[in-house]
Amino acid sequence: MIVGHARRWFGLGALALSMLALGFDMTILNVALTTLSEELHASTSALQWIVDSYLLVFGALLLPAGLLGDRFGRKRLLVAGLAVFGAASLAGAFADGSGGVIAARAFMGLGAAIVMPLSMSMLPAIFPPQERTRAVAVWSSAMALGLPLGPLLGGWLLENFRWGSIFLVNVPVVLVGGVAVALLLPETRDPSVPRVDGAGSLLSMAGIVALVYGVIEAPARGWGDTVVLLSFALAAVLLTGFVLWERRAAAPMMDMALFRDPGFTWAMVAAVTANLMMAGALFVLPQYLEAVQGNDVFGTGLRLTPMLLGLLAGGIVTDRLAHRSGHKPILVTGLLVLAGGFGWGALAGPDDGYSATVPWLLVLGLGCGLTIVPAMDAVLAALPADRAGRGSGLVQTLRQTAGTLGVAGLGSLLSAFYRDRVSTGGLPAEAADGARDSIGGAVAVAGRLGDAGLLASARGAYVDGMNAVFAACGAAALATALLLWLFQPGRAREGAAPAADARQSDHEHVVP
Repeated sequence: MIVGHARRWFGLGALALSMLALGFDMTILNVALTTLSEELHASTSALQWIVDSYLLVFGALLLPAGLLGDRFGRKRLLVAGLAVFGAASLAGAFADGSGGVIAARAFMGLGAAIVMPLSMSMLPAIFPPQERTRAVAVWSSAMALGLPLGPLLGGWLLENFRWGSIFLVNVPVVLVGGVAVALLLPETRDPSVPRVDGAGSLLSMAGIVALVYGVIEAPARGWGDTVVLLSFALAAVLLTGFVLWERRAAAPMMDMALFRDPGFTWAMVAAVTANLMMAGALFVLPQYLEAVQGNDVFGTGLRLTPMLLGLLAGGIVTDRLAHRSGHKPILVTGLLVLAGGFGWGALAGPDDGYSATVPWLLVLGLGCGLTIVPAMDAVLAALPADRAGRGSGLVQTLRQTAGTLGVAGLGSLLSAFYRDRVSTGGLPAEAADGARDSIGGAVAVAGRLGDAGLLASARGAYVDGMNAVFAACGAAALATALLLWLFQPGRAREGAAPAADARQSDHEHVVP
């Protein structure tokens, strides 16, 4: 059901506000870990679980959340997800120990797993095809805005208020967003959707938990560690079992037929690749801007905004061109621009100032906007209207798992270069271990000892690692661009493909 013009844009604003809260929640915690360690007397293990409990629950529940939305109503579950996220944020803000914060973060992951796919699945229901690209750009940009906003907001809150404010700030945002969603958006569901497949749900959730756990542990334990290898082996067995079960199920929770549509498949490849690379870049860049270029937390977040400006520009270009050129040329161009941005960034030196960094940050953001926005638009166009929730859950599961893999894999590559090249000769054993552990540790040790040589070595080693990460990302972007050029269907075949734009399922039920 396409709702009135003003109402649908105000509704999009409500969805964007919800995504903004999820976006800055993903990065705001990064600046608060030291404070949490001091205030809650949290161990390193507890701090890791404060971060990881969210990721494990979030990744595991994205796929079944989409199916539940199709069955019971997407708006209803979206509002419920926002309520869970807000209540968990409130509980986390007033927790009196690390155990309470870990539990709150797990429930925040539950709320986010409901909100993300269902907010995406609402877009085809309220926007006609000619406006959907712009809506996708706004929806994507809202979450992207939250990523650099997290450190900015977190730094300001921690300087002026108690540590719980980093969770408490979510509450008014999701409250306003939830009320607006409830009042402005229509309810959609598919009454014919199958009941939740218990066996399939358990296989998918357990498999994703095993995979994400292995990815999280790999950088710390090593990729050859027994626990990590067992996690990956278990994930492979469980996820293979899930796919085989779904292929035999009379009413599968994951629509395997979607992958027979090359328009969907290759757009999904582009979105997943871009998400993986940008997640890795957003892990690497804050440390470069802070520890190498010497900015504070607030200044670091502020200096990431050129990427957002580039992403917004990419969204505007996509909105203007997609209906005339189709998705393929924009996707290929976006990946080539991403490759150029990563290649430019790979030439950075430890003595570069911020003025030398701004241009390639803009190019990275532009390439991201020219890739993710048309990719998500193409994916939404290929999803049958009655299965928008399930399809969106699948899309977000693949994207977020790729992001986790990007942080872990590219972070390990960065760490390997850094540890190999930082010079710690002549330092006490404890100081040497701290300097080798991270660039932040090296800066702290160098400051404490007044060792300018260690600081220069650590900064050079970190930039070498960052350049290797960017070179790998650039090569991946080039390879993906080539694959899409060869196999992504052009405009004519896109128009002929079955899509949500061309039909509304007989089973789809809309409640105004």
